[in-house]
Amino acid sequence: MNTRLPARYEDHDEESAANEISPRSRGVALTLGVLGGFLGLHRFYVGKPGTGVLQIVTLGGLGVWWLYDVVLIVSGEFRDNKDRALRYWSVEQGSEGGGASMGQVRQLTDDVEDLRRELGELAERMDFAERMLAKNKERDRLTS
Repeated sequence: MNTRLPARYEDHDEESAANEISPRSRGVALTLGVLGGFLGLHRFYVGKPGTGVLQIVTLGGLGVWWLYDVVLIVSGEFRDNKDRALRYWSVEQGSEGGGASMGQVRQLTDDVEDLRRELGELAERMDFAERMLAKNKERDRLTS
């Protein structure tokens, strides 16, 4: 019996996947959905070409699927091909809010270097303590 989780849940839990935000613009998706939704243009935009083709063939699910997608986009619950919600209305918002600033990256790099240094010192101390214990054990063995 295989109890392995699907690949999308292996690296992170379901809650963090639900909180991820797509860098794609909700405004662009809404414009494509309203003007060309029956052709699935918004689905091609978010990286879902398979369902985009299905919308072309069915003319947007005879309008029902098209309307459903427009409602999802307006509410901010429409998701891209990596299951990330489209929340930002403009492209600039997605590019600004998606990453860490250079100051944050520099701070994290400094913190990692500090941790490496401390681990190195700890390893040296452990090595020294082991040598001292071995020396004492050897001295006790020779004196008895």
